[in-house]
Amino acid sequence: MSHDEDVAAGKTKLIYMANQIARFFASMPREEQVEGVARHINDFWEPRMRRHFFEIVEAGGEGLSPLVMEAASHIRRPPPPEPLPAAAQAQ
Repeated sequence: MSHDEDVAAGKTKLIYMANQIARFFASMPREEQVEGVARHINDFWEPRMRRHFFEIVEAGGEGLSPLVMEAASHIRRPPPPEPLPAAAQAQ
């Protein structure tokens, strides 16, 4: 599998996971849905996953449910990744 295929598969999986979370919270009262989705992603997704999530959202959110898109503004943006040490970049 190429790097591009890996990236696409990872995005597809994140979209699936986010929509799965939204499906669970869709059974709750409306006022709890958005907060529930955002809270779950904030609590259980590592920063790298949330960075990829926001890349998808900023690209238009294709494939994400409307509930996930609404919750996106309540999800914490992680800090940018730390740069690699110079020795690692030279390799």
